[in-house]
Amino acid sequence: MSDCSTMGADALSSTVEVTDDLFLGGALRIRQPKTGYRAGLDAVLLAAACPTGMDPARCLDCGAGAGVAGLAAARRIANLSVTLIERDPALAAMAASNIAANQLGDRCKIVQADLTRPLAEIAALAPQAGQFDHVLANPPYHAHGRGTRAADPLKDGSHAMAAGAFAEWARFAAAMLRNGGSFTIIQRPDALAEILAALARRFGRVRILPLHARAGKSASRLLIQSIKGSRAGLEVLPGRVLHVTDQHAFTEEFDTILRHGAPLTIT
Repeated sequence: MSDCSTMGADALSSTVEVTDDLFLGGALRIRQPKTGYRAGLDAVLLAAACPTGMDPARCLDCGAGAGVAGLAAARRIANLSVTLIERDPALAAMAASNIAANQLGDRCKIVQADLTRPLAEIAALAPQAGQFDHVLANPPYHAHGRGTRAADPLKDGSHAMAAGAFAEWARFAAAMLRNGGSFTIIQRPDALAEILAALARRFGRVRILPLHARAGKSASRLLIQSIKGSRAGLEVLPGRVLHVTDQHAFTEEFDTILRHGAPLTIT
């Protein structure tokens, strides 16, 4: 477990092929694996949902992968400092390289560690418990034991986790957030029951924003935002549509979010 903020491109695994991808209309350049886990739409939407308004503000990106969500949040919010945590050494090295390539080293750093381990074992983060204003998370979509596991270890680790492990993500988020801080998650709808159970007793004012690929279709993703220590109730917001009907083009709202870094408010 280590702070990888100074890790360079030479630390990347020689066995991992990477691509150079542009996000936020070219404002963010990301190196990420060519095969296996690849961040995209979900990570940018998660970054767009990070609240603004505090000056300065501190954000923790959990399960950061190559760093798309955390770095996109830092790019769109000038007063935001971001700590990324990623357990896979190759992905953590990619995130470190991406921080440097995007000249965000003054506000961003990567910690290579497993957030499901006891916080006391994560020396780079334990002293910062209770000090973050926001936590972002894009947890793996599938539980191990359901379906066939991916042959690619990066893809398997990023798309699947042990059943019930989200409770450990929520515990970690609660430990790192200040009271009143926000915890924002993007996930598939079939994980909702587990997520709500994990948030109980630690978080309140849970707001669920359904995201629909097209009008008339069931929600394909949920953005879920909650507040540490709040006693306010659950609210399911009107869903929003990503794509123009029967076209691949995004609606005007989401085109502005994806290309220009506009905020995605969960209200």
